[in-house]
Amino acid sequence: MPTTPVDLTARSSALGGSRKLTGHLATPAGSGPWPGVVVVHEAFGVDEVMLRQTERLAEAGYLALLPDLYTSGGARRCLVPTMRAALSGHGRAYADLEAARGALVDRDDCTGKVGLIGFCMGGAFALVAAGLGKFDAASANYGQLPKDIDRALAEACPVVGSYGGRDGMLKGAAAKLEAALERAGVPHDVKEYPEAGHSFLNDAENGPRVLRPLLRITGTGPHPESAADAWRRIEDFFAEHLSA
Repeated sequence: MPTTPVDLTARSSALGGSRKLTGHLATPAGSGPWPGVVVVHEAFGVDEVMLRQTERLAEAGYLALLPDLYTSGGARRCLVPTMRAALSGHGRAYADLEAARGALVDRDDCTGKVGLIGFCMGGAFALVAAGLGKFDAASANYGQLPKDIDRALAEACPVVGSYGGRDGMLKGAAAKLEAALERAGVPHDVKEYPEAGHSFLNDAENGPRVLRPLLRITGTGPHPESAADAWRRIEDFFAEHLSA
């Protein structure tokens, strides 16, 4: 299910988000209606890998919408402020995610249930957004944990989280996340994959080519065996919590 471009500018502007916001929508085969999923991209931005992740969700039966959080200014200008916003719970990027959620809910072929899935930087957004009362389920994949994790997840929607044991940036994150969700009484499924590193759900290397040798050294990139299990868990979790 190839993605199609969508213009979310009017919605984002009305919500105080980006002055210009575009996205990519993947629609399942058939007539629907389907639950929706907002896809939040990695720090590297929208690329072929993120588009394929969006298409994969459509193949699993979800209206999948990937907003480009770097539309206004590109990655060089937007990367740092967007990453800073990820753990704050407010700001332009969150208005953009709400614009994407609203665009899905308002479609006749959407059931009204909407989840959120994030990768890398997007995983941090997913964890914070889970507690904002907007989404019905969230999938956080190797996302940085909120600073005040108990406060952030106190009233979170159900969360499925996947982390790599060889991810040096997020040592112990899976255990900390699971403990916080347990304390909050939030339905969850959190797993750490011992042989995987950061971005292990990607199906190919990505990011600037000049950085790829360094990323390989740090263990960042695809780990197909772990990814297959993580996708199975994500799809099962979404099927349970996003069904009409």
